[in-house]
Amino acid sequence: MQDRTDTPATEPPIFDIERALEDQILAVMKNRPTVVLTEPTDPRIVEAACHLARFARLVFLAPESDVRGVVANDLAHLDPTRVEFTMQSSTFVDPAADDDLLDEFARECMCLPEELRRESTLEEAREANKKPSRFGIMAVRCGHADMVAGGMTHRPRDYFRPMLRLLQVNRVMCEAGVFVLPPEHPTDIFPHNIVIFGDVGVNATMTPETLARIAVGTCAVARDIIPEDVLPIINGAIVSYSHKGSDEGESPELVRRAAALVPDILAERVKMGERYASINIEGEVKISTALSRRSAMYYTGGDAESLSGRTNVIIAPNLDLGNLLFHLYSARYPEAKKFTAMFGIRFKGVDLPMDCTAKDAELAIQASILRLQKFGHWDRTPRDTFFPRRRILAVNPGSTSTRISVYEGDLESFTTELQHSAAEMEPYESLPITAQHMFRKDVILKELEAHGLTLDDLDAVAARGGLVRPIPHGTYHVNELMLSDLRDAIGGEHASNLGALIADELARGRELPAYIVDPVVVDEVWERAKITGLKEIRRLVISHALNQIATAQRYAQEHETFYESINVIVCHMGGGITAGAHRRGRYLDVNNGLNGEGPFTPQRSGSLPTGQLIDLCYSGKYTHGDLKQLNKGRGGLIDLLGTADLREVQRRIDGGDGWAREVFEAMAYQIAKEIAGLLPAFQGEPLDRVLLTGGMARSEPLVAAIESYLPPSCCGVSVYPGENEMYALVMGVLRVLNGKEGARTYAPEIKG
Repeated sequence: MQDRTDTPATEPPIFDIERALEDQILAVMKNRPTVVLTEPTDPRIVEAACHLARFARLVFLAPESDVRGVVANDLAHLDPTRVEFTMQSSTFVDPAADDDLLDEFARECMCLPEELRRESTLEEAREANKKPSRFGIMAVRCGHADMVAGGMTHRPRDYFRPMLRLLQVNRVMCEAGVFVLPPEHPTDIFPHNIVIFGDVGVNATMTPETLARIAVGTCAVARDIIPEDVLPIINGAIVSYSHKGSDEGESPELVRRAAALVPDILAERVKMGERYASINIEGEVKISTALSRRSAMYYTGGDAESLSGRTNVIIAPNLDLGNLLFHLYSARYPEAKKFTAMFGIRFKGVDLPMDCTAKDAELAIQASILRLQKFGHWDRTPRDTFFPRRRILAVNPGSTSTRISVYEGDLESFTTELQHSAAEMEPYESLPITAQHMFRKDVILKELEAHGLTLDDLDAVAARGGLVRPIPHGTYHVNELMLSDLRDAIGGEHASNLGALIADELARGRELPAYIVDPVVVDEVWERAKITGLKEIRRLVISHALNQIATAQRYAQEHETFYESINVIVCHMGGGITAGAHRRGRYLDVNNGLNGEGPFTPQRSGSLPTGQLIDLCYSGKYTHGDLKQLNKGRGGLIDLLGTADLREVQRRIDGGDGWAREVFEAMAYQIAKEIAGLLPAFQGEPLDRVLLTGGMARSEPLVAAIESYLPPSCCGVSVYPGENEMYALVMGVLRVLNGKEGARTYAPEIKG
């Protein structure tokens, strides 16, 4: 009899651990944790880091020039854009030169309990903390970072053991070794070729309680990492040389006593997360039955499926066996995806074996980030030492309200819509809208005070840009020329004209910078798109520039690259619809959504047959004002169906309204047509993606209908629903404050 039975007709697919970790992190990520890399000049860790920047804020404990030198000498195969994105997204710290943190860490060391302390004087502690391994561990202990990674070039006594000693949370800690084995491993032993070993690195001394907690902890690691649709049940086996009482000795007795403790410990774990209810742990299992179907057939009386083919977590009764299994499988299957994960230190540390690959390191850090995000106790790094959280006030004036948000870094503290009553607005009825700026400033100050904030607590003000003169995209200092143009309403009266005026008043007399970001008049459109068939008419450029560019920036960041390196078409779908071509950092073409050009929308008529429109203008049925209203305000879905609510349209379709379905399909078709019509703007360069945003992007039927009309050359669709205006304002200013781009000066070319 051979070690494996006949291969099943349909084998389960090999688990894609890389994709699974990425997808799960993105699904639950609230913020990016700060991760300290203690071996920043090892090419493996630098390569791993270049695939982690969208999941973590990375701190390299070395000068930036040293890390870039590693890239130049050893990592020429990496995409230069990916490398540059990582470098710009990271912080570089020389531990030996950071006197403030060294002093803090030394004081912390002197306050440690005697059993944890290793130095007897402040100076000894300060010197010890100059080592990157200790510096990184202490940075996490003191709240400056969330996670530390190391071990590639450090002996266990220099990194691993201090990490356990200084970051311990649970009474019992353990280390799990996670493997996704290659296809050459028999696929009918471990489901999806996934196996997790524990403990592989921590506990040299074993008691029944320690072993029981290791069993639950290792299975909890497996449940945190492996999705339930891949492994519905986590089946753990505490292995022994005895099987179900078949032999005697200290080791089997240890396993039996541990198995008896498992149910209560597992019940405690289930209280921490319902997902842990899918864990099943079996005690005193002969190791050969967990590793071989042939052995399982004999030791289980012919019921091989009860163990082999079902077990996915193997818990060793001692550290020697666990460590041996991990390294045997590492050596036997060098192509396996493998990494270790710590239990009992609350995801604060990552241990990287000396022989690990760059991919192993990447997976290990991703797995810890995933578990940190899933556990639910964390929302941001306690202290913002390495990545300062700038407090930014965003101001977005509307006709009868002012929306404000306060962000700390890229995290929203609060957002409020300040409504202005008719009585409050009455004094301004006959005045230009800009006359309201002092009134609105005072309302904002009162709201800040209600949240315990003053202007001195802010680092910058980000305001919605108004109808200034056409300018390139970017973040602009508010200056006197801009204020003058807004007071003069050179682009027309609009509530957004208040933004810069309010920001200027808030900042005046303080060292508080005020900015606007990507106003609707951003114009980088090439001349060939502006020329029409009538020399008296040139296309104007007015669009949802703020959300358009912010969405493209967000897509670039998610793909660890830059706005200047991507080709995307962004379609903003709200009361107005604009489709814009973004070619390597230039907003190259877009329809005039304000004046109704392009597809019809919930409120706008869209582009119309010119001859019929001329006839309608002179038919005598409508005044000039009527036609303006039909073009913008009473056109589109309102004129066709009597509602601007896409949800109501969908309800009518679901109720069998054929006309509503025709109108819905027509709108989707025209949106897709507008998108596809932008392909020539890229002059044959490949398109990276079509991005749908705005309120209507929440409609799954609309998104699906648009996708169905787009050609393969559009390279797929990603959806970013909502207006996202406040976030976009803040991110534009953050890019300036963090040195990612320079602030622009408003000095448009004024044509005579």
